[in-house]
Amino acid sequence: MPSAAAESKASYFLDKLHSLSGVIPIGAYLADHLWSNSYALVSADKYNELSRELQTVPWRILLEAGVLWVPILFHGFYGIYIWWRGKSNAFSHPWMANWLYVLQRWTGLIAFAFIGWHVYTERFLGHGVTTYKDVAQAMTNPWYLGFYIVGVTASAFHLGNGVWNFACKWGIAVTARAQRAAGFFGAVVGIALTVAGIAVALGFRYAWFPLGTYAQ
Repeated sequence: MPSAAAESKASYFLDKLHSLSGVIPIGAYLADHLWSNSYALVSADKYNELSRELQTVPWRILLEAGVLWVPILFHGFYGIYIWWRGKSNAFSHPWMANWLYVLQRWTGLIAFAFIGWHVYTERFLGHGVTTYKDVAQAMTNPWYLGFYIVGVTASAFHLGNGVWNFACKWGIAVTARAQRAAGFFGAVVGIALTVAGIAVALGFRYAWFPLGTYAQ
């Protein structure tokens, strides 16, 4: 039937776009954001210097809306739609692929909530103007620190596993060997971003500057 074919074609396109948006631009921005925040592990002055540069980017709000907010809203809400339609059989068939499916869905929900909370507190409540002192003060709240670590960990896992999904869906990893390589690469991405995110959070919390001895 024509309507069924059109619906299938639209679903195929949206699935592809959903997979792509999770890696570019959202995943790329997550990696870049953690890279920028890692300057907090160098010194408070280095973090404040970079923060001031980012706050003076021309057309900042338009760039954020087009490159970040719109893709995140699409990826998040369409991901919830996919999650709502999908069925998990991880308990009846506890294979790794099934558990990864479950974890991908739940970490996506956590990441979506975390990103929304993070954008609201940092971009709107803080008017996009934050200093090292502001973030360090927020990290003294154990609930803030805990949710930040959980959110970063969920986001990193979601991206790492999403890299594997992206490679498979877009025909980059076709053979079993290529898919294993993509899975390994995704695991490295997830672990690296998790370690970086937790290190940044603890750096703010305890005024810890492990990179300050050589990254000046």
